[in-house]
Amino acid sequence: MGALTVMAQEVKPWKVEVVDLGKDVKLEMVLIPAGKFKMGSPASEKGRSDNETQHEVTITKPYYMGKHEVTQEQWFEIMGENLSREKGRKLLVTDVSWEDCQEFITKLNAKTGGGYRLPTEAEWEYACRAGTTTAYSFGDEITPKDANYRASEIKKTVAVGSYKPNAFGLYDMHGNAWEWCEDWHAAYPKEPVIDPKGPATGTYRALRGGCFFDNALKAGSSFRHSHPPSNSDYRNGFRLARTAL
Repeated sequence: MGALTVMAQEVKPWKVEVVDLGKDVKLEMVLIPAGKFKMGSPASEKGRSDNETQHEVTITKPYYMGKHEVTQEQWFEIMGENLSREKGRKLLVTDVSWEDCQEFITKLNAKTGGGYRLPTEAEWEYACRAGTTTAYSFGDEITPKDANYRASEIKKTVAVGSYKPNAFGLYDMHGNAWEWCEDWHAAYPKEPVIDPKGPATGTYRALRGGCFFDNALKAGSSFRHSHPPSNSDYRNGFRLARTAL
């Protein structure tokens, strides 16, 4: 059977996997269906960047995506420390580099045998869009009721799940904090691709989703950001992915 092409009207609630990390700290992962979508943005989209070349991507296998960004209580349960500048158990963990995320994932997998990892850029955008083709998963405009970004004037992260989820049941895909992806940052191809993972080497790792500090355009579904993998920043966090068995 071919991969499902997910359209907005076909999106429905999907399976949620709940893992107890200890001390009643739960990790919730949402099953994202396989499908096909247009990654990047059309030339007509307001404020688009040149590195958002639109191209067709096929995701051939379902995968799990974190319902929320990884929280400070989840990080502490695995790592025994909290690197975040702004402290709060239900706040997402920040001030973590891509390399810090890999250490967390290694220890999480040793504890759970779960096969967790960072999402690829394609997986992240596909999960963010949740079947939509607009600038954001809720339409072509964003307001402070939709997400935590500069115009919200909160000026710091908020507890995960503070805004409405997208059609896949994922929270805070727009705003709050930038989310690390697995890929090295590079130019998009122009031709259709299947399960892209980015180049084998590079200088900067990809981040997605915008943050409380940045403007509305940077919170868009297709906007791309990048940092060196050793860079830790109070605006950067992450969410987990896992290939479905």
